[in-house]
Amino acid sequence: MGVIKTLQDSYRIAVKDLLEFERNRIGLIFLFLMPFFMLIMTGFIFPTGNTYSDIPVALADLDHSQASQQLIAQMQTLNDKSNMMALTSVATEDEARTMITRGQVYGAIIVPQGFGAQQAQGRQANITILSDNSQPQISMVMQGIGTSVINIIGSMQGAMKVQMLSVKANQTVDPQAVIAPLKVNAQGTVPGNMNYFSFVAPGLLMMIVMMGAMTGIPRAIAHEKEIGTFDGILAAPVNEISIIMGKTLAQTVRGFIQGIIVMAIAILIFGVSVQGSILLTGGVLLLGIFSFIGLGILLTALSNNEETAMILMTVLQFPMMFLTGVFFPIQQMPWFMQWVSNLLPLTYAVTAMRKVMILGAGISDIVPEVAILIVFGAIMLLIAIPVFRRAMTR
Repeated sequence: MGVIKTLQDSYRIAVKDLLEFERNRIGLIFLFLMPFFMLIMTGFIFPTGNTYSDIPVALADLDHSQASQQLIAQMQTLNDKSNMMALTSVATEDEARTMITRGQVYGAIIVPQGFGAQQAQGRQANITILSDNSQPQISMVMQGIGTSVINIIGSMQGAMKVQMLSVKANQTVDPQAVIAPLKVNAQGTVPGNMNYFSFVAPGLLMMIVMMGAMTGIPRAIAHEKEIGTFDGILAAPVNEISIIMGKTLAQTVRGFIQGIIVMAIAILIFGVSVQGSILLTGGVLLLGIFSFIGLGILLTALSNNEETAMILMTVLQFPMMFLTGVFFPIQQMPWFMQWVSNLLPLTYAVTAMRKVMILGAGISDIVPEVAILIVFGAIMLLIAIPVFRRAMTR
């Protein structure tokens, strides 16, 4: 009977918290708006496969030879098909540099003097690509696009020369086999074209759930203590375990609803596909919430009021956003940051969700992450329950 009563009381407390949240219209609205705005901003700000097009680029022909004019004509023809660049002709390299400094273009392609003579002598002809390296990401894109275009045109010209030589020698030669004897066939392990948002979406899902679960605890406990309603719960014939279980259940339901909203937005608006099992995805989501709830209860129990609890939550959440692989791969971080990342539960929640959503992993593929989340969540609850009991009597 004791166990049944504890479960019944936990259920009633959870329902009470959810009804209170349902009556809070502003909170209910932001339950939907917060993940919506975060996904919308992230989805459109971070680059995808079609993000970079019509990049303003200056084009200067300093050689004015037949070879340079032919190169520029080929470049413009190729660009008309791809729309990668918006080309603007300039007379000098200084004019191109000035336009970059003023922010009128992101880079410039310079055909230097002597270009035609170098080609006529059978030597490699130089082409200069200038970029605005005050913006490293744009600079890398500009250099990549410029180099790609030049390489394509160079391959076309080389193929024509090999074709002419093979005709003179009365031999059948595949020009591409001479110019590029090795061909790479790059494939992903899952079907479809993945973009950066596909990488970010699972991490954002877990991060938003983590933030919602942890910030909801101070509201559910510390705020009630401040306004006095918590004293009424303590005065009732209710076990402390029932209070913790009830509030944990309420925050779990709230976090799960937020997670479903995030996933729906990612799928419907940004075309993110879930390669793995939907049930396993939901299970990882619930497990992630479980691992954060105990930590939220512990920090709230250690705080004197809601404001202090929220400050502690923010201090902990902020490094989690950047050190757990949500936006950037952990492998590119310095070793000491990777060490810190391995101590954070969100790292394993993000990794597990990414494996399931993107790689189609099964339960056997995420056993290490699942085990760590279960152990971490259990330890946090075991620590939080006695601390919370002492805090209730303060």
